[in-house]
Amino acid sequence: MSFKKLVEEAGKGLPLAGYLLVSSDPFLHSEAVSFVKSLVNPDEMDFNFQSFDLQAPKENQVSTEAVIDVLNTPPFFSGRKFVVVENSQKLLKKDIAKLAAYLLKPCGSSVLVLLNAGAVKKEVREGLTGVKQIILDLSDRDVPEWLRARAKAKGVELSPEAADYLIGTVGPEPGLLSSEVDKCTFMGKTRIEKEDIMDVVEGRRNYNAFTLIDAIRAGDADRIFSIYRILSESEEPYSLLGAINWQYSKAFGEKNTPQDAKYYHEVFNILNKADVGIKSSGSPYPMELLLVKLLRLSKQR
Repeated sequence: MSFKKLVEEAGKGLPLAGYLLVSSDPFLHSEAVSFVKSLVNPDEMDFNFQSFDLQAPKENQVSTEAVIDVLNTPPFFSGRKFVVVENSQKLLKKDIAKLAAYLLKPCGSSVLVLLNAGAVKKEVREGLTGVKQIILDLSDRDVPEWLRARAKAKGVELSPEAADYLIGTVGPEPGLLSSEVDKCTFMGKTRIEKEDIMDVVEGRRNYNAFTLIDAIRAGDADRIFSIYRILSESEEPYSLLGAINWQYSKAFGEKNTPQDAKYYHEVFNILNKADVGIKSSGSPYPMELLLVKLLRLSKQR
């Protein structure tokens, strides 16, 4: 798990001079910053933690020289200084060169943390050889372990069945899952079972991705769109798509015949096209079209 690498590095106190944390999910960047802050004594936070955003309004932006000056300024007391630069994908070539020069002879008591949204530019990969790159994005197979670890950090234990139910209902997005875990902490239980989750996840007790896919498999068009209408009142299309994809991914991971494998290949092709359609249009139409296609494919099986 890539995010686990950050946790491991944080457990060692982020010993290197520079880190490049890469993710397309703002929530995971926020989580990363929380890990960095956890390494700073609260009484020293104003002195030994600094954050700059390259997408901040022009009047609030700082130069690369200013960032380097902060890095070269000794920390207060006996701690270490952590300097976070958000949206580092906005760095210009000249700025990358300046940071590369700094990293050749970095301040031993400072740590530079660059947060990169999206793909890393070639100039950064080749220029900033003095930083350790960690990809934060989670693959689908990583999500259950990450979710249970996050729940444990909040003081509750999620059973495997509860974790699977949450992901299957809410979708694999870390931010949404984190919100549901927060709800679980108010239940007064140290271990959370699937039955407890069913009571906590608002508006999804009777209708969710489980029941939607069951209706698709049964070929019940009326029930499919009845469930979808109810879910669409509280679910964003992309979140629901993620939950559906999760359910099919779990089924595909089970033992399947060659005919089953062909079926799921077509399912994931349809899901991918829906993903592109929802992102490009922002409307529910691709979602409705997705359900029609999945229904037809299920009937042909």
